[in-house]
Parts: sequence; C-alpha cells; structure tokens
Amino acid sequence: MTVTAATDLLAFDREHLWHPYASMTEPGPVRLVTGAAGAVLTLGDGREVVDGMSSWWAAIHGYNHPALTAALTEQASRMSHVMFGGLTHEPAVELGRRLVEITPPPLERVFLADSGSVSVEVALKMVLQYQRGVGHPERTRMLTVLGGYHGDTFDCMSVTDPVGGMHSMWRELLPQQVFGPQPPPRDASEAAIEAWARELRRLAAAHAHELAGVIVEPLLQGAGGMHPYPEACLRVLREVADEHRLVLVFDEIATGFGRTGHLFVSELVSPDILCVGKALTGGYLSMAAVLTTDTVARGISASDSGVLMHGPTFMGNPLACAVASASIDLLLSQDWRGEVRRIGARLAAGLAPLRDLPGVTDVRTLGAVGVVQLDHAVDVVAATDAAVEAGVWLRPFRDLVYAMPPYVISEDQLDLLVAGMRAAVEVG
Repeated sequence: MTVTAATDLLAFDREHLWHPYASMTEPGPVRLVTGAAGAVLTLGDGREVVDGMSSWWAAIHGYNHPALTAALTEQASRMSHVMFGGLTHEPAVELGRRLVEITPPPLERVFLADSGSVSVEVALKMVLQYQRGVGHPERTRMLTVLGGYHGDTFDCMSVTDPVGGMHSMWRELLPQQVFGPQPPPRDASEAAIEAWARELRRLAAAHAHELAGVIVEPLLQGAGGMHPYPEACLRVLREVADEHRLVLVFDEIATGFGRTGHLFVSELVSPDILCVGKALTGGYLSMAAVLTTDTVARGISASDSGVLMHGPTFMGNPLACAVASASIDLLLSQDWRGEVRRIGARLAAGLAPLRDLPGVTDVRTLGAVGVVQLDHAVDVVAATDAAVEAGVWLRPFRDLVYAMPPYVISEDQLDLLVAGMRAAVEVG
C-alpha cells in the first residue's frame, strides 16, 4: 500500500468512523492494519508487530489459519446466510452438537447469539422468564459481585460494576441489581474467602424474595480489572443459588475455550446457564452462544409467552457456525492445555522482574493471561506507542498493561511480547 493511500484511509477514518470507547470529535490515534498471519499484524507502514491481545481475546489460533479460512470459504460457496426462524441448517446443528459435547452435561439447550453482549442479554431474559414460568414473576433482580464486566448493552451494563466499571454514567437509568463484594484475590486466605462468603450469603438471604439469578465471570474478572479469584468462591455461588432457587449464570465470554487452563471454568462448578463468545469462531466472525439446562428451558416454556422472547436477524449464521465448528475442532485436535501452560510459564517468568519497576503494584498470571497493574491510570497513547516501537501490539486500559496472546505464539514472540509490556509499563 502506498503512503498516500494509507494516509487517505486514516484521514477518512478520523473524520467519519467511531472506534470503541473513543471520541468522534477528538479521536485518539489509530494504526492501519494491512494484513495478519499467525500471531503477527502488519501495519500500514510495513512494520510487523506481535499481537498480544488476540484481537480482544478472540483470535486464539492466530490470524489467517488455513483450516479456519477453508471452512469459511467452503461454506460461503454453498450458503452465506439464511434466516433461522422456521429454518435450520447443518452448520448450526453441528455447532450445537459440538457445544453440547464439550460443556458440562446439564447444559444441553443452545441459543446461538450474534455477540457476547447479546448472549448475556439472552441469558438474563432466560433467568427472568424461567422465574415467571415457575410462578415467581416478582423475582426480577440479579445478584452479582463488584468488579465484574458483562457487556455494553443495557441489561449487561446493569450487572457490571456500577462504580468502578465503565458504565457508571448510566447508573440511574439501569435496572437496579444487587451487588456483593468482589471475590478475594486468588491467593487469599481461607479466612478472607469465608468472610466474603458470609457477606454474599447475607445479601442473598436479605434479597431472596426478589432475586431471580446470579451472574459472574468465573475465576477471572476480565475487563473490570483482570482479577483472578479462588475456585472456592464458585462453589459458594452454586450453594447460594441452590439454597434460594436462583438461576446461576457463568459469563465465560472471555475465559472460555482454554484461556484459563480449563476448556471452560464451568468444568469446576456447573452453572445453569453458560455464555460463550469471543474465541468461539477463532476471531473470524462475531458469534456467541448461550447454553442452559432442560430444567431452565422447561421453565421458560411455561412462562406467559411460552417461548424465549429473543430472535436476532443473523441468529445461527451459517458462515459463523461453520468457522466456529472448525475452530473448536482445531483446538481439540491440539495440545491446547500444553500451549496454555507454555504461554503462562513464559509470561510468569518474563513479567516477574517488572514487580521492581516504579509504579508497579502487582504482576499476575492465570493460564495464558499476563497482567501488570500500576498505581496510576495508564497513559494509553504513550504506552501503546512504546509497545509498537518494541514490536508489539497492546491495548492497555485503566491501570493495567496486560496480554492474552494467541495460542500459536512462539517462544521468541513471547519474549518480544514481554519486552513490549515492559516498554509500555516504563512510559505508561
């Protein structure tokens, strides 16, 4: 691409295109990408950078993987889309079959959604319709925990941290949910876990008459702060849900498909509803899914409408279904656990010395996730510039410089990624 062509594209972008969490009138800098392969992005000026973000945690197989590209092009040659109302097709059925096979046994009913936020909206509708179906229409609130993030649409925002989250400006307009304390850190003492559990149980008991369900990101809170917490907390949540007849929802949009070292955290404690997305299609197309139990499905069918009141235009898109099945097959055909352990070990070893840098308050890893937390808000522009100069693409936020790289990243690329994170921390 010529310099003039690249300049023209960037100029139009700046004048006309909104970017995530960005100003239209005073936009921040963006970089033009002209290609991607493996764990590498090619920029408009010809530079190549190692992608530490997996395009917001989605491209677990890297970019332009031949198996996924082949699945997409083959399906496109047969049928790119057909409505899912009154019709079905092989790619949707086969994807549903795979999802039922690889998730915990009680989760056998599948709703195909078109994004992570939509899947959470659908899950919340399921919870409310279930309670109506079993004779409790007065149960309309959700119990969740501080520090969480569940998406950008309205019901999703209502269960996202109302103070420390990204949606505090909408607080007065949102459904008012019940927030328990943030789970303690992963290395917390038994006493700290028990103190958290006591407060959560107290809140659940006090609001049981109006609560419909519980929703959390299991084991790792993502965009709310990259906060890992103990597995024991999941068991407490299951016990609370069972005691008060609440529907337990696990939002695994970020953690699913191996990122934490578990294919799904739900293998540890099974929820009543599971949301998956991001890595579902390997980063090729937007798609998510909601899985639930036969019990919940029957409750929904017994509600006023008799049907689940949701139906996106692009529900079950054949292209997305085909590439999602190919992504799942590819993941399961490889030693993904070994790759996640390899990435985690390299990140842990490489990031550990950053604890000694000025302004660093914590360094933590979980599965194929590496996080450096600062004592101040990151200068995103300066930190991004420094990382790119080091040959790495990162997208820091709040007080965090973090990475969730593709599983195909090499050892040399991991070392470069760590160096880029260090560069970002030193200037950010």
